[in-house]
Amino acid sequence: MTASKKIPPAALLLGAAGVIPFAALALLIVLDGAGLLAPEQAKRVLRLYGAVILSFMGGAQWGLATARADGPKARALAVSVLPALFAWAAFLVPAGPGLLALSAAFLALMLYDLWTVGRGEAPLWYGRLRVGLTLAVVGALQIALVAGGGLS
Repeated sequence: MTASKKIPPAALLLGAAGVIPFAALALLIVLDGAGLLAPEQAKRVLRLYGAVILSFMGGAQWGLATARADGPKARALAVSVLPALFAWAAFLVPAGPGLLALSAAFLALMLYDLWTVGRGEAPLWYGRLRVGLTLAVVGALQIALVAGGGLS
């Protein structure tokens, strides 16, 4: 993989844009829907968006696994499909546990992403990007969890 630690501007811009719905929905939950959405609807939309993005991030790992010159490793392929399965389950449970589960899954996938960077399976800049974006996403999910009534 590339040795550059500099995050490509397009990746940074598009990654940051992907955080906007997390932040906006968390803010709506804090503001009790602000007359735009019922709080329960906002929590459902947030969980749905979180599930979509977590699945997308698993897909990024699938891409890294299949791009290997020596062929994909079974471990990497297996790990790449787990986020989508976990995201689906997190969407099906009640709001509080679902937001907590998504937070844990984003953090776990970030740690795996950092591991792949350390092994040279992903570019150095990818780890830096993932830490910043993951912390923003998990922060928004946790704000929504607390503002939305916690695990109840």
